[in-house]
Order: sequence, then structure tokens, then C-alpha cells
Amino acid sequence: MNLLTQLSKYFFIFLILLFTLRDYTYLARKKEEKRRKILHGQIFILYVFEIFGFLIIYVHTQEILVPVLLVGILAYDALTLAGYRLLYPKSSMLLVNNMLMLLGIGFIMIARLNLSQALKQFVIAAGGTVIAFLIPVIIRRLRVLERLTWLYAALGLLALAGVLALAAVSGGAKLSVTVGGVTIQFSELVKITLVFFMAAKLAQSTSFRSVAVTTVIAALHVIILVLSTDLGTALVFFITYVVVVFVAAHNVLYPIAGLSGGVLASIAAYFLFGHVRQRVTAWKDPFAVYANEGYQIVQGLFAIGAGGWFGMGLMNGAPKTIPVASKDYIFAAICEEFGAVFCIALILICMNTFLLIVNISMQIRNRFYKLVAVGLGTEYAFQVFLTIGGVTKFIPLTGITLPLVAYGGSSVISTIIMLAIVQGMYMLREDEGEELERLQRYAG
Repeated sequence: MNLLTQLSKYFFIFLILLFTLRDYTYLARKKEEKRRKILHGQIFILYVFEIFGFLIIYVHTQEILVPVLLVGILAYDALTLAGYRLLYPKSSMLLVNNMLMLLGIGFIMIARLNLSQALKQFVIAAGGTVIAFLIPVIIRRLRVLERLTWLYAALGLLALAGVLALAAVSGGAKLSVTVGGVTIQFSELVKITLVFFMAAKLAQSTSFRSVAVTTVIAALHVIILVLSTDLGTALVFFITYVVVVFVAAHNVLYPIAGLSGGVLASIAAYFLFGHVRQRVTAWKDPFAVYANEGYQIVQGLFAIGAGGWFGMGLMNGAPKTIPVASKDYIFAAICEEFGAVFCIALILICMNTFLLIVNISMQIRNRFYKLVAVGLGTEYAFQVFLTIGGVTKFIPLTGITLPLVAYGGSSVISTIIMLAIVQGMYMLREDEGEELERLQRYAG
């Protein structure tokens, strides 16, 4: 068993490096046949990775639920791939492959930490994907989405206000509301409505008045989150606002003013909120407060150091010694058992996903959807940065989870829907390209 574990860690690294290499060679291939081979190769790697990962877990635990969960995940992968190919042949299958690989890594690591959580994560991801299959056709067909500006603002503010009024404090913040035994973190869904509001408002006009109105509504979102002490999500909203306004208006004064205000707000938050001061203190010298605030950071750093370049092997580390390892600190748990090389490849997959979204935003002609792509891409990339930066002690902890990989139902559903929106815009871009070709042929 120990030999299998030791050999498997190199096999996992080989698989993810091969998958990542194909991510970055796909766009360089101009022939459709070669692109298909790359995609099929990634799918094969995904299946082998998941089968081998759950095999290792089963050998160590002998839990009958492990192979049952594996069969469900493999069926989910196959149905998701087939669904996109049959329903949306113009969709980006590279983006689908990235999503499934990140989910697969998360399923394996969560199952290693807590099998019941992995089962819940799988059920939620499957349900979210069913919902997501409806999104691309809505993006392509419903032109009214560009005109629902104030509906997006109202939905977002009402959802956040409901959490502020009804949610119980957890970890020093009001994050979620439990309805009928189901816990919902509305801020994850408001990430989407806020981006749609800003895109709709700024697509109409980038005058000073329009930017000012956008600023006020975005500020209300952030203020409610600050009052709920959900400062990590508030920071994501703020940075997304700064980027979207800059891309829309092309005025460097707006991001300078926004970032200056953000710095002042951060200083104010430090003095107003005790748990913010605790996190900053723990970030500066976690060993000095190891028994309390610094415990999680130190355990995470120990895990990363213990994993080294090649990891200790799946089921061979001690990630359960890290508080909330399946959520905020799943990156440290992955580092311990899979190693730094594996995690670098994981970051590159996340970066490739972001670059695919940016590529869509650069090529789509519809101004509203261009800004939506910019906003969603910024939220995704900044969330990855906050998670990994916090775990590696590059920045203070924010409580943000790694999209698709970490345990969290609302986060998984939100990210799957965000990627489905991106798929809709990708197909819309393809439609625009075909329409342009027809006009050029007609003109010729």
C-alpha cells in the first residue's frame, strides 16, 4: 500500500502536467482535427486521474461509498461532455474540460478529507450543471437581458440585505441563510447580478453621471457586505467594480480614485473590526499567536512545507490537522499530498480558464456581454488569487474559497453558472463571426 501511494504521487503529477500542457497548446493548433485530439486526450486524462484517485482512497479506507461516488462522478463527466456537444456544438469544450478537471481534483481531495462532504459536493455540482445547461440558450436568444439593469441591482441588494438581517454569525461574519435545512450563501449569486448590473448600466453610457450611479449601487453592495463583516466577498466586488469601470470608460482616473478609496476603506476596516486586526496580526507573525489566531496559518504552512515539490502521496499526509481544510485551506491540503509541482499546474489550469474568458471578452462585439465577460473573469481570477495568496501567507486571510475545488455548495453552483454564461457568450461570438462572414460574402 505504501509503495502504491509513493508511486501514485508521481503519476498524478504526470497526468496534471500532461493535461496542463494540452491546455496551452490547444489554441496554437489551427486544424480542427488536432484540436479534437487534444480535447479527447484531456478527457482520457481526466478519467484516469479520477479513477486512480478514488482507487487510492478506497484501498486505504475500504469504504463502499467511495466506488459508488466514483461511478457517479464518471457518469456526471460523461453526461456533461455529451450534453455540451449535443446541445451546444459551438461551445468551448476546452472550458468544459477545465471545469471538470478542477471539480475532479476537488472531489478527490474532499473525499479524502470527508466522504460525506464529497457526496454533497457531487450532488450540488450535478444539480448546478443541470441548471447551467439552460443558461447558454438564454444568453444567445434573450436580448432583453441588456435592459434589466435595475432588476439586477434590486435582486442583489435585497439578497444581501436579507443575509444581513437573517443570517447567524459564523466565523465572525454573516455569510449564509438556512432555508428548509439548505444553507445558501447569497453573496455567491450576487456576484453574477452585480456584474450584469454594471455591464448593463455602462453599456448604455459611460458619462460621469452613469459612472456615478454605477458607483453608488456597487458601493451599497460593498457596504452591506462590510456590515455583515463578509470582507473577502466585499473585496472581490470592489476590485471587479474598478476593473469593469476602467474597461468601460477607458479613464485612468476612475481606477485611481477607486483604489485610493479602497485603501482608505481597508484602513478603516482595520480599526473598526476586531477580527480584521486579528487576521492582520496572524498574517504578520502567525507563530507569535500560534495557539489562537495563527494556528490555521501555521498548520497550512507546515502542510505546504511537508509536501515539498512532489507531495507525500494521497492519503499519506495529515491535512485533517488544518482547520476547515476542505474549504478555505484546501490548497494547503492539496500541496501536502500532491506537492508543489502539482499545485503549480493547478494554478496554470485556473489561469488558462481566466485567459479563455478574457479571450472571449476581447473578441465579442456586443458591448454588454463584453463587460459581463470582463466582470466574471475578474471575479474568478481575483478569487483564485485571494485563496492561494492567503494560504501561502502572501496576503492576509479573507475566507474566500478556491472556485470549483473547495467544498461549498453556493460557490460551486455560482461558478458553474458563471462558466455557463461564458459559454453562452462564446457561442454568441461564434454567431457574430458567422454573421460577419455572410455580410462580407454578400458585399463581395
